[in-house]
Amino acid sequence: MDNQFVLFKMVGELYGINITCVSEIIRMQQVTKIPKTPDFVEGIINLRGRIIPVIDLKKQLDLGGVEQTNDTRIIVVSIDQETVGLIVEEVTEVLTLPSESIEHISSMETKINLGFIQGIGRWNDKLIILLETKKILLDQQFRELTELVLEEPA
Repeated sequence: MDNQFVLFKMVGELYGINITCVSEIIRMQQVTKIPKTPDFVEGIINLRGRIIPVIDLKKQLDLGGVEQTNDTRIIVVSIDQETVGLIVEEVTEVLTLPSESIEHISSMETKINLGFIQGIGRWNDKLIILLETKKILLDQQFRELTELVLEEPA
């Protein structure tokens, strides 16, 4: 079975998230800060009348912060009726990977919380870190963030 992933770059590495979670990809825009939120939370944006939280994926994965450029994008993802924007350095493409090209990992030397990793995709001579979007969004800190956003006055 083939899987499609939206690929993006962070710190020179390729990452991917399953396209089934992606609602849309938008250019970086003005983010309204929310006080007393975790460091990885950039704030909220108004996306066509919907208020959604936005997180810096590099900070969430303990890789530093995204330096914003013309290539910076917000990947809007939805899981279990929760919607969030993920700030990434650069979206590169949509790629179809056959299941046999995806290696699931149980332990490896990485700075990233292994719970956030679905596996490693092999494509030509490149390795792609495939993120488990649902686990990122179901993280306790994220749950607290969505509760905080819901409490914000409209």
